[in-house]
Amino acid sequence: MKYLITGGAGFIGSHLVEELLNKKNKIIVLDNFSTGRKENLKNFKNLHLIKCDISKKGNWIKKFKDIDCVFHIAALADIVPSINNPVKYYVSNVNGTLNVLEACKKYSVKKMIYTASSSCYGIPSKYPTAENENIDNQYPYALTKYLGEQLSLHWGKLFNIDVISLRLFNVYGTRSRTSGTYGAMFGVFLAQKLAGQPFTVVGDGNQTRDFTYVTDVVSALVVAAKSKIKNEVFNVGSGKTISVNKIVELLGGSKVKIPKRPGEPDCTYANIKKIKKKLNWKPKIPIEKGVKLLINDIDYWKKAPVWTPKKINIATNDWFKYLGKNNDEK
Repeated sequence: MKYLITGGAGFIGSHLVEELLNKKNKIIVLDNFSTGRKENLKNFKNLHLIKCDISKKGNWIKKFKDIDCVFHIAALADIVPSINNPVKYYVSNVNGTLNVLEACKKYSVKKMIYTASSSCYGIPSKYPTAENENIDNQYPYALTKYLGEQLSLHWGKLFNIDVISLRLFNVYGTRSRTSGTYGAMFGVFLAQKLAGQPFTVVGDGNQTRDFTYVTDVVSALVVAAKSKIKNEVFNVGSGKTISVNKIVELLGGSKVKIPKRPGEPDCTYANIKKIKKKLNWKPKIPIEKGVKLLINDIDYWKKAPVWTPKKINIATNDWFKYLGKNNDEK
């Protein structure tokens, strides 16, 4: 099989590349290295890697010729920078997705897997949260990923592309982003652990998350690509929740509290009955094992920024400014 992966040098993408190459598939990777790293792919052979920006039209579109399936993973992630610069997120996550879909259309690609975000559920009214629950995007990142999903499903139906969208819940694991803006909890915590700093826990730490290990996400992507199902949305999660305080306990270290943030749910918890039934997929990596794998690879985060309460306060100023105002008005 011949696959094309956008964002293949990034966190999830590089793990997918590894899995598909192990199965002797042909792989083309498109990445602009805004968050991805060439180092993530340095040990892989028989790989065609192209540096390009899919939010801009260019010769990269020709790489879609004779592709059996596209995995569209490339996107700008994280909440804070999406509030600071929403236009940048729209261009990357919406325009970029549109360009990928047009490339699929032009070269008659029959299958595309889109990586969506569970952040589209906002603050859910029901747990575990199923795919048919209300959409309540709280910030531009969530909105742009959801718009990308809707574009993908629409293009799929109209232009005969078999599209599956996977709504990912709290993905963690090795090779996650180590630089740039304040973002995902595990990356923040691992850098703090290396620096001997306390973990910055939001609120009382009793909030729970459905953490999904990256190789489980990869297995869901592969299963979706092989499936004959089309134009469907599936949650991808561990099917369990764990508190932030428990994560601190597993990582080992002291903690310091920082203010609870508006627009964040107290719980994320995926209902994964649909993907278990229709795609015969289920997660395999329990949180305890996943955390051990991270600790074993902790040197990966040596160059990551170390976030202190003061730095986080500055970085999240717009978060409280805009989302706090919106919550007060409700």
